Amino acid sequence: MILRILFLKKTLLIVAGMAAAHFLSAQSGEKIYANYCSGCHGSKLQGSAATSLVKTSWQHGGDRKSIMKSISNGIPGTEMAKWEGILSAKDIEAVTDFILAAQKKPVQNKVASLPLVVPTKDYQLKIEKLITSGLDTPWGIEFVDEKRALISQRSGQLSWMINGKLDPKPITGTPVTYAQGVTGGYMDIALDPDYSKNGWVYLAYSENSINSQDENTPGMTKVLRGKILDYRWRDEQVLFQVADFLKLSKGVRWGCRLLFTKQGHLYFSVGDMGRGADSQILSRPSGKVYRIYADGSIPKDNPLYGNENVLQAIYSWGNRNVQGMAQHPLTGVIYASEHGPRGGDELNIIKNGANYGWPIITFGIDYNGSIISDDTAKVGMEQPIAKWTPSIAVSAIEFVTSEKFSKWKNNLIVTALAFQEIRRLVIDGDRVLEQELILKGYGRVRDVKFGADGAMYLLMNGPDEVLRVSPQQ
Repeated sequence: MILRILFLKKTLLIVAGMAAAHFLSAQSGEKIYANYCSGCHGSKLQGSAATSLVKTSWQHGGDRKSIMKSISNGIPGTEMAKWEGILSAKDIEAVTDFILAAQKKPVQNKVASLPLVVPTKDYQLKIEKLITSGLDTPWGIEFVDEKRALISQRSGQLSWMINGKLDPKPITGTPVTYAQGVTGGYMDIALDPDYSKNGWVYLAYSENSINSQDENTPGMTKVLRGKILDYRWRDEQVLFQVADFLKLSKGVRWGCRLLFTKQGHLYFSVGDMGRGADSQILSRPSGKVYRIYADGSIPKDNPLYGNENVLQAIYSWGNRNVQGMAQHPLTGVIYASEHGPRGGDELNIIKNGANYGWPIITFGIDYNGSIISDDTAKVGMEQPIAKWTPSIAVSAIEFVTSEKFSKWKNNLIVTALAFQEIRRLVIDGDRVLEQELILKGYGRVRDVKFGADGAMYLLMNGPDEVLRVSPQQ
């Protein structure tokens, strides 16, 4: 049965690639770029998750032949996928020529021309652009009250949004980060459940012990908390930090999403850092979901509590790169979005002591087109309740609790980076009953939160913006 599933998986990937290539063959290089490249390289080739494509120095060659080779074969050691077999030879030529032409003539950003009223099954959605400049790859947003929200930026800043505008005054004294160009930097933020009383702000970021900016310096995801008083970060406390011998050089996929539950636990994720096998090793930090208390102490009912030679804060393992976590408002079940490789994005229910299989089982293939595993299921390893192939580059998730969206109550909002999407999922326990694509093409969606006003706020990358979405009256 497993071999049959694998065969079907590979067949579907090939058929999907052939269909995509056939569909795109009559389109321009600009259209191909918009559909397949802009999610990572930016709508104007300015760079986002991946490097800018408008430059004078090309590491792998900037002539026509070299660019076509990079697109066709991918780039080893990076998340640049192999597009040969998905795009036709003519498509690769067309998008290469588009990239080369952009070196002389800037590409116009067409996001502004997208509609600001979008129909969905239940609502006409009104889209307002609140912040359109001043942010640098924003990663997480948390609302402090009706007027203020805190925003983390991958490059290493915390900023206030006040009444929908970016506060130009910087928050100083924040921790030093690095590896911003390889999915590190500042990641998620969270507020203490008793924030109004204690003022604790929680931050996850990529860190090394000597504050080096060299991306080859060994480092690991770190979680701490502090307070912001008069625009200054202070009273810092470390909650999660591994010993130097566990840190890794040239890491990618650092994580990290934070979630406070109603039970008072803080869950957080650490990506596999590009070392998939470590996700199965309980003495190593990467490829895991963790559970601690707000002060960093470890709950005694954690699956590895009291065990020697393991990280006792671990709650689940075999996780490639959890990019979203949300707790169901009624059942208390925790759902997580798992960013897969080329194909195989997942939605999982996070369970105490569960193994999610990476890289032993997966529905995806490697970026260079090679098979990661011959198995999609094994005894003792969890199966996703939903999966996306091709990969949408799934990101943050959030349950709808807003009365403004009463028809979507307790539905799950799922965001995507490369596919630049917002989806609405109707969930019943471990089943996804319905999916609706409600927004597409407005940029890479990094985070989603509902404000005190009931509106849905989207944190965007490429372009770096904050959008407010609400039902049109």
